[in-house]
Amino acid sequence: MRILLVEDDKVVGSLVKNLLEKSNFKVDIALTGLEGIEKGFKQSYDCIVLDLGLPDVDGLEICQKLRANNVNTPIIILSSYDATNIKVSGLDIGADDYLTKPFDNLELKARIEALIRRYKSQKTQEIFEYGELEINVVSRKFFVDGNEVELTNNEFDIIHFFLKNPERIISIDELASSIWGNGFDKQTNYINVYMSYIRKKIRSHTDINYIKTIRKRGFELNNK
Repeated sequence: MRILLVEDDKVVGSLVKNLLEKSNFKVDIALTGLEGIEKGFKQSYDCIVLDLGLPDVDGLEICQKLRANNVNTPIIILSSYDATNIKVSGLDIGADDYLTKPFDNLELKARIEALIRRYKSQKTQEIFEYGELEINVVSRKFFVDGNEVELTNNEFDIIHFFLKNPERIISIDELASSIWGNGFDKQTNYINVYMSYIRKKIRSHTDINYIKTIRKRGFELNNK
């Protein structure tokens, strides 16, 4: 799972990063508000930990911008501001939780994990995930380890089919019929060409070979 930490205090940032990485999270740090906005727009995260007292853009404004642009990632505000009106403002504009500094490490970790569980349980089947792969059928976006990968329409439909059928061998006939219908000429090399393109795009963001060729049987989406 991947976390975006927007925090200008390098000491606090290092502490939080080390805490979460010990729990097998991957953590990206943004030291400014603008960097946080850019990362939040461009990459997919499981949770965003957001400081308010940033040097350039106020954390509340960052939260507001992310929500206004349909970034639905869970956001927990981590701030030294403990006034009730600030907390209420943060929650009103779209933050999911608010924790004041100084904070207990175990409480922060527990709150992040709870937010992620709740968010994932609310996802409908417009989103399919497997390992580092995630596809959003409605927005037609595909991510590898949080990085958006550009796909053609056919490539998108192919990887969508695999993500609906992970760890199952899919024959060329089944794949062709599902994507192009029964009129597709299965004797052509189109599918192998598409599989080559998709593999290269996935491998540009991960070392895992997700799509395996099963000799004389077809392909399988598997990260083992």
